[in-house]
Amino acid sequence: MRDLFIKDLGWKVFSVLLAAFIWLTVHKLIEEPPTVSVSSASSLVTYSNLPVFFVATAENMSLYRVEPDTVAVTVSGPTEIMAVLDTNQIRATVDLTDADFRKEAKRRVDVSVPPGVTLFNVEPARVEVVAPPKH
Repeated sequence: MRDLFIKDLGWKVFSVLLAAFIWLTVHKLIEEPPTVSVSSASSLVTYSNLPVFFVATAENMSLYRVEPDTVAVTVSGPTEIMAVLDTNQIRATVDLTDADFRKEAKRRVDVSVPPGVTLFNVEPARVEVVAPPKH
């Protein structure tokens, strides 16, 4: 019976200490969940009146226009990136290169943003393509 307690005593003490350490660590995390610091939080910024550019073939470039010609774009990202973000780094475009846009009056606005910035919302999400008047 004595051999049951004495044999591998070092491993048994180590196992008990390791179990206590793991239990204390988990218990502390349950009581106090980690908090997010304000400096690493994301900022949400809305840029209004961004011009909508359109991509079209050379012959269609001056014939069509979009309404409305500006959109409001809401983006988010780390505060250090958002502090230096400028409106000319965000680009709103409408693709008019396919033939189907003549059938469909409203087209989706595609927005490109710099790396590290996430697109949150585009208002309006679709714009109307206005064809030239027929003579």
